[in-house]
Amino acid sequence: MSRIGKKLLTIPQGVQVAFDNAHVTVKGPKGQLEWDIPEAISYEMNDGTLTFSRSSDEKHVRALHGLARALTASMVQGVTQGFMKNLQIEGVGYRAELRGQSLLLTVGYSHPILFIPPAGITFAVSSPTAFSISGIDKQLVGEIAAKIRRVRPPEPYKGKGIRYEGEQIRRKAGKSGSK
Repeated sequence: MSRIGKKLLTIPQGVQVAFDNAHVTVKGPKGQLEWDIPEAISYEMNDGTLTFSRSSDEKHVRALHGLARALTASMVQGVTQGFMKNLQIEGVGYRAELRGQSLLLTVGYSHPILFIPPAGITFAVSSPTAFSISGIDKQLVGEIAAKIRRVRPPEPYKGKGIRYEGEQIRRKAGKSGSK
């Protein structure tokens, strides 16, 4: 049995989970998310708890068991609390600013980089060198954060670039003078 797949998923107050065959719709105070459950996974809703079970013990079905429960749990958390990724910018002259809903990054290129958020994503700039990405879809928040980090990833010599909050960068010594 999958350790994650067999855990009960408690549905909080104010969240509605609706099933249409294998299509799950989760509605909450922050919005609505949808997902299709694989055919080999079945579900059962009892008194505000949701359980998942699988049809066989094949390897790929066992993997889908935990996946179905984890993705549904992320959907429930997203419509109630939401998800947030914090990023930091390090480097002389590097900064971020908000232009309407869009994020404008100045990170050492000849031109500033403008990020227009997709539906369901919001940017917040707390200081010129720190900003956050938030939304209800965990996968989309992580994807946008990775795309922004890819614009100027942190380099190992001076540590300049865009990094996740709390991310440790392995630093290199650089050139040594020869004698």
